Amino acid sequence: MDQPSAGAGTLRVALLVPCRNEAATVAEVVAAFRRSLPQAQCHVLDNASDDGTAGLARQAGAVVHPVPLRGKGNVVRRAFADIEADVYVMVDGDATYDAEAAPRLVRRLLEEGLDMVVGARVDQDPAAYRAGHRFGNRLLTRCVGLLFGNSFQDMLSGYRVFSRRYVKSFPAHAAGFEIETELAVHALQLRMPVAEVPTRYFARPEGSTSKLNTWRDGARILATILRLFKAERPLLFFSIIAAASMLLSLVLAVPLLLTFLETGLVPRLPTAVLCSGLALLAALALACGLILDTVTRGRVEAKRLAYLAIPRTQGTVPGLAQATGEEADAWGVAREAAGG
Repeated sequence: MDQPSAGAGTLRVALLVPCRNEAATVAEVVAAFRRSLPQAQCHVLDNASDDGTAGLARQAGAVVHPVPLRGKGNVVRRAFADIEADVYVMVDGDATYDAEAAPRLVRRLLEEGLDMVVGARVDQDPAAYRAGHRFGNRLLTRCVGLLFGNSFQDMLSGYRVFSRRYVKSFPAHAAGFEIETELAVHALQLRMPVAEVPTRYFARPEGSTSKLNTWRDGARILATILRLFKAERPLLFFSIIAAASMLLSLVLAVPLLLTFLETGLVPRLPTAVLCSGLALLAALALACGLILDTVTRGRVEAKRLAYLAIPRTQGTVPGLAQATGEEADAWGVAREAAGG
């Protein structure tokens, strides 16, 4: 495939729209983003839809890529591998995100030399952002912030803009909706320059149904955070296990030690054996953490070098006007509404 220009010049923009059974909204999404970003080539990633999503997307002017392996993570992995561009705009195909904000997100990425800009959701209707989803998003975002650093208020947003060097250095592992967690952690781990821009978030149009399950997908995202914690912060992960094992061992051993000092006997031998086992477990966990920390540092360095091998995105997008004062004021209002 032809490669984008490495230096400053005209940049190519790709719009990525992951879809599964979004016949009610996909044409509206494609049309809205073609109006706001006429420079972008629209790619609809059809994830085994059976309701005519692919045909409607083609009629609306999008290039359709079939992705038979189900799950948003599989769709994003395929899109990042196959589609060539300088700037990537990714948005869900459910018509809940504000297409008019797309030029603003792209400008922010280019003007500040960022690698990812997240469209933080500011709901326009109480029905748009259910209380359970809002609470879960905040909880999971804070968990990631505690483990990897605080850079996001809306980690699970499906509206993002990426640089080429981000897309081509992202080793996607997730299969489903937990992909957003991986996207955030990848940026935090490599300390990439990122930003959030408040954007309007709407309720799904009538006839469109969400594929999210609050408890099931929340549990999968939490499991992904724990997996990433173990994989990317192994010393801390195994140190917590070591400390817990050693603490439990000491708590159980203190009464035995006091009895031994008084009588010279160890009356509860099974408890003594358990204490020894817990102490050994603590030592083994700490050793595993130290070894895996060295391995992880090597992996992070390799990812960093892969990231640096791709030139920074520089250039202009034809027809992308500079921000106006009115737009800047609107950003401030939106930030205040988002609590930022």
